[in-house]
Amino acid sequence: MHDVPLWLWMVFVVTVLVSLAVDLLAHRQAHVIGFREAAAWSGVWVGLAIVFGVAVFLVVGTAAGVEYTTAWLLEKSLSVDNLFVFALIFGYFKVPRAYQHRVLFLGVLGALIFRGLFLAAGVAVVSRFSAVLFVFAAILFYSTYKILKEEDDSFDPGRSIAVKLLRKIVPVRDDYAGTHFFVKEAGRRVATPLLAVVAAIEAADLVFAVDSVPAVLAVSSDAFIVYTSNAFAILGLRALYFMLAGLLDRFHYLSKGLALILAFIAVKLILQASHKTISKAVPEIPSPLSLAVIVIVLAVSVALSMLRPPPGQAGSTLPPAAAGTPADEAAGATAGEAAGPTESEAAGSASGPHPSGHAPPADPHDRADPPDAR
Repeated sequence: MHDVPLWLWMVFVVTVLVSLAVDLLAHRQAHVIGFREAAAWSGVWVGLAIVFGVAVFLVVGTAAGVEYTTAWLLEKSLSVDNLFVFALIFGYFKVPRAYQHRVLFLGVLGALIFRGLFLAAGVAVVSRFSAVLFVFAAILFYSTYKILKEEDDSFDPGRSIAVKLLRKIVPVRDDYAGTHFFVKEAGRRVATPLLAVVAAIEAADLVFAVDSVPAVLAVSSDAFIVYTSNAFAILGLRALYFMLAGLLDRFHYLSKGLALILAFIAVKLILQASHKTISKAVPEIPSPLSLAVIVIVLAVSVALSMLRPPPGQAGSTLPPAAAGTPADEAAGATAGEAAGPTESEAAGSASGPHPSGHAPPADPHDRADPPDAR
């Protein structure tokens, strides 16, 4: 545990609250987030994370700074899977691009709260029962196996427990009503499909926490380090999605790189648990080495993805999956941004998901490919 002054906790809380308020005000009017705007906001979030990391280095110490940087980069890399699921959920519910930022904003708020609860519980358990690290390692090895063998769980947003529970609690209409989550129909209050989308996003984050929490606890068991690093990584998810959603298929080696990172973190957990419960002679993997491994694996995965495009996409400047996604502008589709949602999205806005919880049939090209869920 590190000796973290109370004022640094306060700086973190104020920074997060002010940043969220500024972000909310900047996007108070629903509009399509283009590539350039998303890239600018992504730079803001990364810059904030780096500046805070420098503060951790200077105030708490080098060891804490390295742990924070490693945990933040680890969470940032693991969050790529979230982007695949975001694209799947938005495609399933046919969410117009202009409404997607509002949904993700609420999703981030929920993720900050639930991730904080999970991390607090994880830190408490690890501090009392070091042997639980073996269980966390097993979870990460299983996730690695699923990714490498491509035995991913099929994620159906309409059959999500959260969405089913929402439909039992409150009636959900078929049509969107702008950015409203509730409207009145025949004198009663009903939810719009946008609320179902938020429920699906939150449910997906709970699933991802199963991998994320054990992984970050392998880097540090200090509550300040694990939560601040996770928070800054989560804050940048929205901008990262709007910047890269249409280009995710191009980074086809990234899933394999994430599998290697998870396996490495699992080994680190086993060594930590053995050092604490079996013998002090068992070596532990230092944080600087962990940071170096994560950086190298990510760099190699991205480089291989760029040098060896997926079959059928060689020589293409934009992958087929990118059509109608927030990264269209990256390929020069600025005119599409000015025109607002595409015709297919407008149609989706009018129809919405089917009341039964399953989306109506759509053209295969309008649907996102299944994500590489962990």
